[in-house]
Amino acid sequence: MSPDTPLIEQGFLTRTAPLTETDAQTETDALTQTDALSAELAALKARNRQLEKINAALIERVESSSPSPSAPYAAFEHAVLLADQVRERTDALHRTLDELGALNRRLTAAKAAAEAANHSKTRFLAAISHDLLQPLNAARLFASALEEQLARLALDASLPGDAISDVMPGDASQGVSTPGELVARLGRSLADVESLLGTLVDISRLDAGVLTADVAVFPVRELLDVLAEEYRQLGAARGLELHYVASHLSIESDLQLLARVVRNFLSNALRHVPDGSTRGRVLLGCRRRGDWLEITVADNGPGIAEHQREVVFQEFRRLAPRQDNEQRGLGLGLAIVKRITGLLDHPLSLTSTPGRGAAFAVRVPIRQPASVEGPAVDATSPGQPCASPLAQPLLDTVIWVVEDDREVCAGMQSLLGGWGASVYCADDAEVLLQQAVAAPQVLIVDHQLGEGQPDGLKQAQDLRQRWPGLPVVVISADHSAPLKARARALGFGFLLKPVKPLRLRQLLVNRR
Repeated sequence: MSPDTPLIEQGFLTRTAPLTETDAQTETDALTQTDALSAELAALKARNRQLEKINAALIERVESSSPSPSAPYAAFEHAVLLADQVRERTDALHRTLDELGALNRRLTAAKAAAEAANHSKTRFLAAISHDLLQPLNAARLFASALEEQLARLALDASLPGDAISDVMPGDASQGVSTPGELVARLGRSLADVESLLGTLVDISRLDAGVLTADVAVFPVRELLDVLAEEYRQLGAARGLELHYVASHLSIESDLQLLARVVRNFLSNALRHVPDGSTRGRVLLGCRRRGDWLEITVADNGPGIAEHQREVVFQEFRRLAPRQDNEQRGLGLGLAIVKRITGLLDHPLSLTSTPGRGAAFAVRVPIRQPASVEGPAVDATSPGQPCASPLAQPLLDTVIWVVEDDREVCAGMQSLLGGWGASVYCADDAEVLLQQAVAAPQVLIVDHQLGEGQPDGLKQAQDLRQRWPGLPVVVISADHSAPLKARARALGFGFLLKPVKPLRLRQLLVNRR
């Protein structure tokens, strides 16, 4: 039976009673509605068949345009997979960005803590430079004064040549040293302490980035003459010879930092040249190289093998130690040399022949015409030595010392008094003015004085208003370039603590 057969013909609708007019109308409406639904259903079926044909045609067209019938579906699946991966990567990126933000905040906090620590380190360096070097400065002054006094006693015409041993004898057979030997040992020990402490302070300043250069033009002899005499005496105590080739040229550099470099060269040379049966020799010399002056320290020691020539400039690396237990140090000297020469932009070089010796050199720019200063001294001409330690180059010179440390004052009075000077010392220049002592011919002033007092440079300026042209030497443990530049601008001499007696004497003699 057809689905389109009227319901009555199907037997679903039976007439049990005669139809009234109302019933007939109702039945007519039902049949009409049924016909409409049947027609609509037929139309939907036809539309569905049409859509199925269209869909099939579209699928066939798409599949016919692809190499493989499954490619569109694979592409769709791949796109879905990529979308999932993009979402996962996006989520991971957001998490990474959040972690990066947190890390940046931690880094900012760590940077602030590091800057605070660096500031504390800088203050610590300033404190160690003054508070630790101050007593060491006094000790060096006392030791130098005592050494010179003992030497004068030994050479006093009224006493036998061996007077000191007679007054204060020592017994070498029982290990008892003479006073001269004791003083010499004391001086070497203080020099070792000074060197080690200076090395630690220098490397700390370099690491902290607070060591800056104070570049100026000065005669190279102002630096080398004193170093040559100082190390000539040190070498003579060990039976070593030091030859000095001077120069009249002027160079542009930081005097204190360049002195540190040359001192390291000389100390290294004296430490490794042979003594005893083989005569050890050290050469400190200058040679012009175009617009540069090459300062060289050479020795006839064991030399340095080629594979060690880079290693020796590394921190905490030392050459082969001597066998006499006299070698002290941290293995930082040449490392500091390399960093200082890099800071100054001075070329550094090392040449060596194993078994014959080594030569360290630094090149410094010449900043004044050679015609003004004259040519370098011939290589065979030694530099002029400083005055004998027993001479009195400051005889009857009135020197005022403004220093707030009593021990340093006492040391200055002993040392300068031994050079023939009349020394007046106080912790404030105003005190010396009130005491109406003799007018100063030279002023030595510490930069950092007592709390609440004007600094040494200010007090020196005030005294210069009273005595124009008064020679001034500023002594300080502060290595800062601005302080050095300020002293130089005022025409003051400048020395770092601990004071080197030979350097002080030369400066005072030249400025008197």
